[in-house]
Parts: sequence; structure tokens; C-alpha cells
Amino acid sequence: MSGAHDPARRRLLAAGALTLAFTIGPAWPQGADKGSKQKANKLPGSLDKEPWLDAWIRIDAHNRVTVFTGKAELGQGIKTALLQVAAEELQVAPARITLVTADTGRTPDEGYTAGSHSMQDSGTALRHAAAEVRAILTAMAAQRLQAPADSLRLADGALAATDGRRVTYGELLEGRQLHRRADGKTAPREARLHTIAGKALRRVDIPAKVGGGVAYVHDLRLPGMVHARVVRPPAPAARLLGVDTAAVARLPGVLKVVRDGRFLAVIADGEYRAVKAAAALAAAARWETPATLPAQLSLREQVLSQPAQALPILERGVAPAAGRTLRATYTRPFQLHGAIGPSCAIARFDAGRYTVWTHSQGVFPLRTALAELLGVDEETVRCIHVEGSGCYGHNGADDVAADAALLARAFPGRPVRVQWMREDEHGWEPFGPGMVATVEATLDARGAIAWWNYEVWSPSHNTRPGKAGNLLAATHLARPFVPPPAKPIPQPEGSGDRNAIPYYVLPQARVVHHFQPQSFLRTSALRSLGAYCNVFAIESFMDELAQLANADPVAFRLRHLDDPRALEVVRLAASRFGWDGYRAGPRRARGFAFARYKNLAAYCAIALEVEVARETGFARITRAVAAVDCGEVVNPDGVRNQIEGGIVQSASWTLLEQVRFDQAQVLTRDWAAYPILRFNQVPDRIEVHLIDRPGMPFLGTGEASQGPAAAALANAMAGACKVRLRDLPLDRARVRGTQLSGRQG
Repeated sequence: MSGAHDPARRRLLAAGALTLAFTIGPAWPQGADKGSKQKANKLPGSLDKEPWLDAWIRIDAHNRVTVFTGKAELGQGIKTALLQVAAEELQVAPARITLVTADTGRTPDEGYTAGSHSMQDSGTALRHAAAEVRAILTAMAAQRLQAPADSLRLADGALAATDGRRVTYGELLEGRQLHRRADGKTAPREARLHTIAGKALRRVDIPAKVGGGVAYVHDLRLPGMVHARVVRPPAPAARLLGVDTAAVARLPGVLKVVRDGRFLAVIADGEYRAVKAAAALAAAARWETPATLPAQLSLREQVLSQPAQALPILERGVAPAAGRTLRATYTRPFQLHGAIGPSCAIARFDAGRYTVWTHSQGVFPLRTALAELLGVDEETVRCIHVEGSGCYGHNGADDVAADAALLARAFPGRPVRVQWMREDEHGWEPFGPGMVATVEATLDARGAIAWWNYEVWSPSHNTRPGKAGNLLAATHLARPFVPPPAKPIPQPEGSGDRNAIPYYVLPQARVVHHFQPQSFLRTSALRSLGAYCNVFAIESFMDELAQLANADPVAFRLRHLDDPRALEVVRLAASRFGWDGYRAGPRRARGFAFARYKNLAAYCAIALEVEVARETGFARITRAVAAVDCGEVVNPDGVRNQIEGGIVQSASWTLLEQVRFDQAQVLTRDWAAYPILRFNQVPDRIEVHLIDRPGMPFLGTGEASQGPAAAALANAMAGACKVRLRDLPLDRARVRGTQLSGRQG
């Protein structure tokens, strides 16, 4: 939503409704747990970007409340948590609130829903905005009822005087405008008074998903909708030599065949007819596919062979002259998002305007990219977020939206639905980058870390759209758009270097991020970005150092921590697991890991037990115990869902997942070639213990467990196999190979 003078906003105000606005900002400057203070005149969270109170919560004459957020529900439960925040501050039953998520025509611009920022920034802003609106409405009610404000009783959006006279929010606002900037001075309700926040409210997004309702963009069926499929080149470098479209155009139900450079597609009156026509079009195309991929190299060689920019992110002291020194190298392969439902979008071009229904994690940046792609003004493009079936990160959602928009332009007047096939999703989504991390440390005579030297090599984790060149179809057109130069995300958030600086006390340390602007495979954000690999490497190495120091792994970590909250999380996970009394079995061993996500979000420690069948290489987690501190907990069940899901997803990455390719193309284009965790490998038991800190800032949780889960699993497998594996995934072949050779991984 644009500024205060936006015509659409004036029309909204004329209708007699109140709308509250907030937007998301970085988490670290909030820093209440670090003792930092707000900058002068800086509003809490996202209010600093969008301060107008009439931009986000609408209360109509019938006392119905609608809350708008620029953040998207991705399965992380954010709709429910934000509802609870608003309901608590407004003192309105959650069931009476409707939440509208990211929509360029209705909500403010909150950028991407990424980096576990929704509660840190959006929740913080909504809490303060709603508190201020409650105070304003209470003052208005006091004036209306001619009663002291502190004598009014507020319940479910109605204020009552001691004599029984009452007035609702909606009655107070009928015919009024409340176009006022937030001042951020109204204190939210005290945590001890909370009756909605802090409770396990049932997720509002679940009923449609389990009941067969319209839950995902895949489920949308619009009047007059037609179906399309895109035919991709066999490989990124493939050149189209020729294609005969005439026979395909005559197939039953085919409405149009579209060709623009290497971009080939069919539009049909039914989905199955579109699938059949696309297969025929693929057969009619002739391609030249050069061998450009370094399949002959090991993953380590593949990554290290790419040009890199050395970016020091920590330089403190120098290496000591004496001590016991250990060195190791860890690798993470290219990995898929592996969305259960392949990407899908619907677009309509009518009367010079585009409407796109998309599961993109950033509808506003996508709108900017689509406008450039289509050669139109941004105001003519509206992107509406609808949930997708499974993804955290930058998968094919934005690309399929571009497909749909291009095809809607070619076939105006009717909604065009584009559904990717499994081979499209696996073969063309941006991959999680392959990474290499080297670490060296020296222990002093007391067994403490006296020197730490860490270097990580990684392609970009950040090629989300904002520019047309970041959209797949744009690079295939006859007049292609060139992808913009990739850039690293600066610290403290980081990208490939996210969590590369250990959270431990290291008096002398050096950390370098070798950022690779280009990669031989297309890469972008996968859940937790570089934190997954960096925490895996750091926490694996902490276990190796503990062994060198002849120390217990948990005690070794505690010795190198000084943050009281970190210490409490580590101790709680170890205690609830029964670390001190644990006894390993012939096939079973324990592992431990800790990290604070991005060194500024949620604290997470995980202790787990793994069972390994060495003769087959099959491994599974039998039990996992996590301890989490994410500040104030709004929905305990939602936080547990995120940690549990993160552990399961990380186990899948760590035990199974890697993209494979030959010298010409990606080979892992189906579930057989790219297996993910099956039910027989899911942990028997997962416990999540929360340290709730009412009144403390929200800390992002959605990506807190991926890194610790990977490292704890690797540490447990080292105990079970008696061999340290340092190259992901820790799959059956790798486990069997190390058992046969007896060598370190």
C-alpha cells in the first residue's frame, strides 16, 4: 500500500473503517535482550516503515475486525499467532478477526516472508499498533459515555461504564476517519494479564487442509479458467534448434501454442489436454545440449573451483604459538526444496491489468519483477498470496507466477492456470547451494579454545526476484533478461555466512566468507540459508575439539558460553534428555548441538539418540529432545510445530538429500532419484521444551532447529559408527563406505 495520499486509501477511509498498519524491520536493532535501546523516534518493529494506524486493522460498523499483514502464511502458523497478538491487545475474540495476508492490492509492503522475521518484526509492530488503537478507542468511549477511562470495562470489542451503558469499537468509528501516525508510546498489555497470547490456539489454516477444502493455490478454480503447461529446455545451456508447433495447435482442446525464444508453452481448455499437448510439443522440439557442468569433480572441487570474493566477517587476535591444533573440512551438497506440491500460479490479464495468484514468499518484490518482465507499470499488476503446498525458501513459486503472467498476456480475458510437473520442480527450482567449510582451532593447556579459524565457500543464497532477470522464464525469452549480479546478505543476518561466527566465547578468532557471485547451478534461499551447513560444521567440530580435550561435549560447550540464556537452553536440553546418565548401545549413540539462529534470533539446543545399522548404512533418530528460547511465546503449539518440523526436515537433508547431475543436466528429477525422509526414518519421539519469557521480544523460531539437528545427528552417528563423517548427506552409501574402509568421512 502506498503513502497517506493514496486514492485507494482515501476511498477506504470514506467508507468509515479503521485500518492499522505495520511493516517488518530487522530484528537485531530491537535487541532488548542485549540491552540496546530504540533509536530516537524509532517506532517498534514494522511500524517504523509504515506508521499510519489506518493501514492495518479495519473495524467496521458491525464491530467486525480485519487485520492486514504483508507477511505470508507458509505453513509456519503465522496467521494464527498474529491473530492472537491482535486479539490480545484489542481484547477481541480471535474468532471474530479475519486476517488478510500478503496482497499488493490490500496490504502494506513487508518484503519477503523469510529469515524467521514474522513474529520478531510483524508481531512486534502489530502488538504496539493494536495497543495504541485500543487506547485511542478507550479515550473515545470515555468521552462518549462521559465516564473516566480507567473505569470502563473492555470485553470483546465493547467498552462498558459502571452503570451498564456500553459502546462498541464499531459504533465509535462509524462515519469517522482515524488517519493518525503511530507514536509507539502506548504500552502493550502486561504479560501477566494475557488470556489469548501464550495459549495454544488451534491453527486457523489447518481445517481446510485436512478437510479437503480450498487450502492451496493448487485448489483454486476460477470462472472461465484455462490450463497451461510450459516445456522447458532439457538443460540450462540448451539451445532450441527448431520446433514444429502446427501439429500441436491442432490437438483437441488446444487454445494456443506460445513460443518466445526458448520459452515454449501450450494453453488448453482442460488440464489433461494441456499435459498431453505439452508432451507433444516437447517431442516436436529439437535441442542442442552442451556439456557445461563439472560432474567429473567432487563436490568440494566443484564449489572451490568457482571464483570467490573473500569477505572477512570476524578478525580478532592472532593464532597462538603453541597448543594442540585440529583441522577439518565439511561439505554440504546442492539440495532441493522438495515441495510436495509442484509450484502453481494463476494469472489473468484483463482491461490492461494483471492479477496473479501466487505462493511467492514476496508478493511485492514479485510484482516489481513481473512489471519489468511485462513492460508495464507496477500499478497495473496485483499479486495475491495463496498458500503453496510445502516450501520454506525460494522454490519455483515466483517462476511459475512469471509463466502464468506471460501466458495470460498471450491469452487475455480468462484466468490461466500453470501447474508445474514434478520434473519441472526438481529440475528447475533454485537449489540450496553446495558449500564447503574449513575450520581450524587450537586448544590451550587448559583445554580451552585459544584460536579459531573458519572459512566458508558458498554461491548465492539470495536470488529472489525483485528484478525480471531473477525469473526463469525471463531468461528464456527471445529478448532475454539477464539475471542481476548476486550479492551477499550483510552480517549480522548473513547468507552463506549465516551463523558462520560461532556464538561461543573465542578470544582470538578469524572468520571469512568466500562469496561466489556465480554458480554452475542456479541457487537461492533454502530454509535457514547457510546456517544449516555452518552450524553442522561448527557443532561437529566442537565435538571433535571436546574429544581432543578429553571433555564431555556438553560441558565443553558450557565452558565456552557466557550468555545466560544460551547456558539455560543447553542445560535444559541435556537435562531433559538425561545426558549425564546416558548409556550407549551397540548400535545406538547420542549427539548434542547448540546454536542461536543468526546469533540474534531463537536459541535452540538439541540432544538426540541415533540408531545405525552399520551393515546397511540405515540410520534413524530414535529420540530427540530440544530446548528453545524464543522470547515471549505467543502460541506454544505453533513453536513446537516449527521445531519438530525443522528436526524432521533437517534429518531428511542430513541423511538423504543431494542434487545429482551429469555434464549436461540435472538427473534428480523425481522422488526415486531424489529420496526424502520416509516414515520408517522419522524419529520415534520428539520432545520440545520451551523457555517462555513473557514481555521479552519475540525471537524468530522457524529456522532455529535445522542446523543443531544436523550437527547433533552427525555427532551421534560418529559415536555409533566410530567414524566421523564430515560430508553431507550421511547416507547409506557413505556410512557403508566408511565402515569398509575404516577412514574418516
